[in-house]
Amino acid sequence: MRPRRRPIEQTRPSPRDTTRINDAIRVSRVRLIDDDGAQLGIKTTDDAREYAYGKNLDLVEVAAQADPPVAKVMDYGKYKYEQEQKAKQARKHQSQIQVKEIKFRPKIGIHDYNTKKGHVERFLNQRAKVKVTIMFRGREQTHPERGRDLLLRLADDVKEIGMIESQPLQDGRNMVMLLGPTKNAGVKRDAEGEDTELREEEVQGDGQRQDPAPAGDAEPQPGEEVVEA
Repeated sequence: MRPRRRPIEQTRPSPRDTTRINDAIRVSRVRLIDDDGAQLGIKTTDDAREYAYGKNLDLVEVAAQADPPVAKVMDYGKYKYEQEQKAKQARKHQSQIQVKEIKFRPKIGIHDYNTKKGHVERFLNQRAKVKVTIMFRGREQTHPERGRDLLLRLADDVKEIGMIESQPLQDGRNMVMLLGPTKNAGVKRDAEGEDTELREEEVQGDGQRQDPAPAGDAEPQPGEEVVEA
């Protein structure tokens, strides 16, 4: 009796899938691998197909460039589903790393330094990496140690939330250092966000409570972003 053939809708690959299976395998012979990984030797493609159909499975070409091509017996629909799930999990756990850049001059003033340090802290608390660049001009290039000292000073100032991933390196007229967020980065911000939500819930729960603060004492709204310099 001829083995029962699997329904065609279960064996046809998706339009983007170029894998050859079952009747799409046109070569005359294949090196056959069973569904448990056992080597079954070289078979005619027709015999290999019949063998796969007899187990209600598919014949899948897994190494088209081999001589002869290698084909494996498997449940192709189940295999594709498992591969898609693995890819989905990999994408889920893959974190997109953002790299922000901020530039300093070697002779930066204390006010500008504190402002830009604030931007660096904000970026790190957003769990982004920060590329810090010292821009040298003219004769400033003869004193690269000033740029290095400034970068190391910045790294020390933000050490609670940022760590040096790439030490200061000269890059033409610039000196560059890369900072990455530590495990403490964003912790304080997350805690403040939770406190804000709690206060909002308390206010919403009291319908009688309407005590707006005087205009002169207005505080910045939570989550308000500092404009970059």
